[in-house]
Amino acid sequence: MAKVSIESDGDRHVVVKRHFVASPEAVYRAHTDAALIQRWMLGPEGWTMPVCVCDPRPGGEIRYEWSNGQGATIKLTGSFIELVPFSRLMHVERMHMPDPLPENHVTTTFTAEGTGTLVTVRMTLPDARVRAAVLASGMEHGLEASYGRLENMLER
Repeated sequence: MAKVSIESDGDRHVVVKRHFVASPEAVYRAHTDAALIQRWMLGPEGWTMPVCVCDPRPGGEIRYEWSNGQGATIKLTGSFIELVPFSRLMHVERMHMPDPLPENHVTTTFTAEGTGTLVTVRMTLPDARVRAAVLASGMEHGLEASYGRLENMLER
């Protein structure tokens, strides 16, 4: 199974990459269809997403709320800026853990590569301090679990 790659790029950017054995169309749909997102974007085991709003159009709302079933919750709010079907998504998001973090501008690309699709997520954060906090947050564990679920879902 492919692994997630997470790297910093300069003072304000985090770049996440993961290859999926599926078409760009299938992987893109899994990132824009609320019913699909709610099945795979759950983070570490034991978490659920009771609220999932994804309106994939410029200006469309994004709202995800996660729960670990033991009282801990995380919320993400944002909106889409641009959507190029099957190749690129651009959005702005803000994590609430529970207090809101600064805005994160995200560009996700879906590139046909070999037998599947390379997903590249480029986060643009306000400054080096926020970038360092994002990298230190343990996001790799949650991404590995979520992307593993996505890979399994796409294989079916």
